[in-house]
Amino acid sequence: MSLEDLPDIDAPAVPDGNAKAYSVSELAFALKRTLESAYGFVRLRGELSKVTFHSNGHVYLSIKDDKACIDGVVWKSGVRGLGMRPEQGLEVIVTGRITTYPAGSRYQIVIETMEPAGVGALLAQLEKLKARLQAEGLFDPSRKRPLPSMPEVVGVITSPTGAVIRDILHRIRDRWPCRVVVWPVVVQGDQAAAQVRAAIEGFNRLERGGDMPRPDILIVARGGGSVEDLWPFNDEGLARAAAASAIPLVSAVGHETDTTLIDFVSDRRAPTPTAAAEIATPVLAELKAVTADFQRRLVRCAGRTLEDRRTRLTSAERGLPRPADLLALASQRFDHVSSRLGAGLERNVAVHRVALVQVAGRLSPGLLDRPRRLRAERVAEVSARLRPAVDRLRARAAERLENLDKLRVSFNPDGPLKRGFARVHHADGALARTAGALSSAERVSLVFLDGARQATVDGADQDLPPQGEVPAKRGKGARLPNPGQGDLF
Repeated sequence: MSLEDLPDIDAPAVPDGNAKAYSVSELAFALKRTLESAYGFVRLRGELSKVTFHSNGHVYLSIKDDKACIDGVVWKSGVRGLGMRPEQGLEVIVTGRITTYPAGSRYQIVIETMEPAGVGALLAQLEKLKARLQAEGLFDPSRKRPLPSMPEVVGVITSPTGAVIRDILHRIRDRWPCRVVVWPVVVQGDQAAAQVRAAIEGFNRLERGGDMPRPDILIVARGGGSVEDLWPFNDEGLARAAAASAIPLVSAVGHETDTTLIDFVSDRRAPTPTAAAEIATPVLAELKAVTADFQRRLVRCAGRTLEDRRTRLTSAERGLPRPADLLALASQRFDHVSSRLGAGLERNVAVHRVALVQVAGRLSPGLLDRPRRLRAERVAEVSARLRPAVDRLRARAAERLENLDKLRVSFNPDGPLKRGFARVHHADGALARTAGALSSAERVSLVFLDGARQATVDGADQDLPPQGEVPAKRGKGARLPNPGQGDLF
């Protein structure tokens, strides 16, 4: 086929009648537009092969049947909306659009939705997932936790409007007085698995002692239904959340013949929701009856023990002598000794009296006076030597006191005042020891023997008589020259 035969490519004629030469990219993108416009929506059924999860989030795969194969791609933005995980050999029905890959000259389908092709495919996918989880050890009986024998709080995850929750509440109310906390979820449809998983994780995040009580046991319950109705409970994320729950979990999904993935990872499976309530709670009346039976058995056991001890004591008593026989010999010895006690005491007193008389004969007043005289003589001798020593100490102390008194008199600052001297004090009371310590016009205090006088320092240097020379006495009527009056002649 030539380029002119392509209907979607407009090839304008050239004057010489030959078709225009297109580039490779022009042709490739023209074909791409043609396929995308003709096959914008395609619903395709086939078996998956060559499934590759790329590191950038895209999924590349092939869809084949017994005669043909077509490449497919799921972009990163559409992987989460598939609703299932593409796996090798799984038969699916996909929807998308046909496009080409110009760089490789091949066409492919861009997948937008994917679903298993029938119930058989769903069960095959479930068996693969079950085998993988079992290989990881999630079904191992050793990891299943024991259920609490007497729970205080029971957490129920189910629909709040169905008959299941009414059956569970009614059964628990008849059996055991406890608190029931219901986490409402949808149990069918696309949102069921996510809501049940969120409920399990939410119950596990509750703290003990908080406003919302933390359950001691969890019940995941749903009524019967078809495989498609129960399919949300085969979700891998829900199964892993149930396996990771720190609170013991009882699954009660569907009827006894229905089996879902959560039944294998839970700590206990119940055939029906009502049976789950019976598994999670004991019967109060039965516990009371068991307690009463234990009490009766305890009383009977204690009675038998006491009777056995009494019988053994009676048997042992027969082999023992009588108390009167055991005490007879000791009583007789006591009577014999007590009859001899009075005479023995009298003989003991007589012996001690004789010994006292013998000692008293050797005693005389002179023996007692001699030590007293010796002590008196020693006291007199010590007193004779002590008196002169005391007198000498007293004389030395008087002499020292006299010398100290002489020093006191010689150091008395008022002594020189008796000889005509005077003390000069500053206005603040400090003693002026030198003339240089006084300033002109300073007020000073002159202290004499009989009192003190105030004075002012004039500051003029005057001729003073030499030290030790006494100035001539002035006669009667002599007057001091007036330094301010000059000579009249």
